[in-house]
Parts: sequence; C-alpha cells; structure tokens
Amino acid sequence: MNSLLLTLIISVFFYNGIYAQSGQPELENKDSWTMVVLPDPQSYSKFELNQPVFSLMTRWIKQNKEKLNIELVLCEGDLVEQNNIHEGDGVNGDQNSVQQWTAVREAFSVLDTVVPYILCTGNHDYGSKSAENRYSQLNSYFPPNQLKSTSSILVGMMPNFSGEETLENAYYEFVSPHDAKYLIVALEFNPRETIVQQAKEIIAQEKYKDHKGIILTHSYMRAMSDDNVLIEKEGYKLKDVTHGKELWKQLIAPSKNIEMVFCGHIGGTGGFEENVGYRNEKNAGQKEVHQMVFNAQTHGGGWHGNGGDGWLRILEFMPDKQTVIIKTFSPLFAFSPSTINQAWRNEPHDSFKIKLSE
Repeated sequence: MNSLLLTLIISVFFYNGIYAQSGQPELENKDSWTMVVLPDPQSYSKFELNQPVFSLMTRWIKQNKEKLNIELVLCEGDLVEQNNIHEGDGVNGDQNSVQQWTAVREAFSVLDTVVPYILCTGNHDYGSKSAENRYSQLNSYFPPNQLKSTSSILVGMMPNFSGEETLENAYYEFVSPHDAKYLIVALEFNPRETIVQQAKEIIAQEKYKDHKGIILTHSYMRAMSDDNVLIEKEGYKLKDVTHGKELWKQLIAPSKNIEMVFCGHIGGTGGFEENVGYRNEKNAGQKEVHQMVFNAQTHGGGWHGNGGDGWLRILEFMPDKQTVIIKTFSPLFAFSPSTINQAWRNEPHDSFKIKLSE
C-alpha cells in the first residue's frame, strides 16, 4: 500500500485522534468507564408522539450499562417545556404539565435501580411556561428517596427558593472504578447568590481537595457559532440570578478542583454548531476547566420536531484517570439497520478528547 493511500485511509477514519464511529458503541479500552450526558429533554416531553424517543434513550442506557460500564448519567435540564400549564396549545406541545412531568419521570424510572442519574433544572422547569418565578414541580416527580441508585451517591442538598432541600441544588460524591474521586454539584437555573456561595464553600472543603469537581447547570455558555462565550445576561423575570460569566468568576475560576462544566439551554435551527460548544480555561489551582454545552432539541424538525433525533453524549473515562473520549451517538438512528449509518456525529466538535489533571 503506498503512503498516499495510507494517508487517505487514516484521514477518513480519524477525527482529532479518535476513530470515526459506526455501528453500535464499543469501549476504546475494556477497562474504561462511561458517563452519559443527556441534552435538554423538553421537546420530547411536550409532544405525546415524541415521548417514546426519550424513553428509548434511557432504556438504551439500561441495556448498555454493562457493555459500556456506564457509571453515571447527567441530564442538563429543561426536563419539560412547561412546568405548570393545564393544557397544551397544540403548537408548542400537545401535553399539559402533568403529562410532561409524568413522561420524563417514567423515562428515568428505568434507571432508578440501575445507574445514578443527576439532574439540573432549566428555565422551562420553573414558573408556568418559562421561569416566570422559581416554583418547580421537580421535587414532586423526582423526590430523592425514590431514586435508589442516585441516593447512593447523594451527600447533600441546598434549599430551593421556598427553603426546601431538593435536587434543584444538590451535590454528589462518586468514586470511579479507577479510584478517582469526583464531586458533582448540580445547580438550579441561573442560581441565586446564596446558592453560589454555598456551593463555593462546599467545593472548598478540605475533604474535597483531591476530588475532581464537576458543575452541572442548565444555562452557562453559548455555542461555537457564538464563539463559545459565557452568557452575561438573559431576559427572564427572575431576580437574584447568576449568569454564566459571573458563575465563572464567583465559583469556578476561584476553585482549585473544578475541572468540568456541563450545560445545555442554547439552541438554533441552523446546524449542530449552534447547539454545541467547548471552551477551556484554568482555575485558581492551574487546572484546565473543560466547559461544554450540548443541546439537540432542534435536530429532527426544529423547535416542534421529534425532540432531538435521540442524540446523547458518551464520555469514556480511560484507565489513566486523565483521558476522556467524547462521542455523540443516537440510539434512535442505531435502532434500525437501515439508519445505523447515521447514528454517529463524527465532526471535531462532536468527537474529541480532553485531559483531566493527574
């Protein structure tokens, strides 16, 4: 085989040093473990016809728990489209809020005793339609004592706006199969100042100095089409809010152990580049902080389409405790042999790797 042909083959099968994917997911290293990141489910929840797609995604996680050594699932908020409406309008959904919350709860329930899943709240999980106030039905449908696997890693909760400790603001300790320690903090949509301060104090505790910190919050940064900038302002009615740029300044940058941030929220209909993003900066401990936005709700017909074509992210944590391989996959497309060739997004912004600290 001549060198030109070999170079061509390599360029076809590699993106950013990672094999281009096809077929069903496999671990790059049999000793790795996996985290699955689910983007905003709201457009699956709001239409009755779409709800089975999200259910397929969580059932795929259950089915592949052993094969991919899935140890954690993170969901980036906006579990529903409307937190508290009595009737869908038939345009932006045909389901009322009880039906939406029930559907997303049923989808996650298959994981209750299988794998811990960590949720955060988005703007649509508050108020009536979108963060008119800080009332959320999350705790009515996701009370911690019903989530057996999640409760096994839950170590504390901070109060919501009504003073009740719920999963809206919660923190979790997880020890990986490689004995790496993680502290995951889930924050409410545009967290209040008191919550940011409490989270800062928790993360700074001596017992967490050797943990790798992860922040899960709904709204934080914009997509690569907007240069991955941190969000400075949004037009919601809520008072006492901390937007992405301030969250970086007040919580993430001053830390010595936060190394990853996951968020959703933003989106557009112009292409994947309007729905994904990545930025990398150092915290006060001189550790790289890998910040990722991933949403998919407009893929599959726009804002009123099928909810997001089943896209999710597979993060493979390698045995070296540093390398994380990130892939973007759709169980929906993979469900049929006739569409499995469309089940992977292999562009550099959807298939890449990062390095955590030693």
